[in-house]
Amino acid sequence: MAVTKTKGDLGQAMIVADALKRGYKAALPLGEDWKYDLIIQKKNKLLRIQCKYVTAKNNVVKVRCETHDGRNYYKYTDKDLDYLAVYDEVSDRCYYINNAHIGKGRASISLRLEEPKNRQKKKILFAKDFTDF
Repeated sequence: MAVTKTKGDLGQAMIVADALKRGYKAALPLGEDWKYDLIIQKKNKLLRIQCKYVTAKNNVVKVRCETHDGRNYYKYTDKDLDYLAVYDEVSDRCYYINNAHIGKGRASISLRLEEPKNRQKKKILFAKDFTDF
């Protein structure tokens, strides 16, 4: 696959396409200094969406909940956005993580594509539970 910027653009395009298929409207903020990449109008509500492109490994979609400007890292918080939207190359699906899962800032969130081999249930987030927003 191509460089990081191209992957980010593809992820954003797939998320926009998914939103449009659901009958929502999409708008892009102007400029690069926003904490979110996309605005989705769902019914009469505007949702701030940060878009991510990931490639699942070992049946886990690991999503970084941070960004960087080349020198400094910034962890997103529940005040910065409404959803962290993720396009996963492996499953070819979009996942939507509500800002309640982000809280005051965390480095990453892992979504399982399949049940763990040890059958663990506690503290496991399944990707299938994050397909709507």
